[in-house]
Amino acid sequence: MARKTRSDCTVGTFEKKYGLPPGTIRNADGRDTRSDKKIGTIRKEAERNQNKN
Repeated sequence: MARKTRSDCTVGTFEKKYGLPPGTIRNADGRDTRSDKKIGTIRKEAERNQNKN
């Protein structure tokens, strides 16, 4: 099993670390996510949206 990415890692660092082009990670509405947004924040938002449905 692979390890989870640290929650304090930013989107920009994550994309650079894994060789992804900028703008790969997107918001729910389709726009690309800010590069200084943290992975932990994205997880919280996804959990909140999942509980809502």
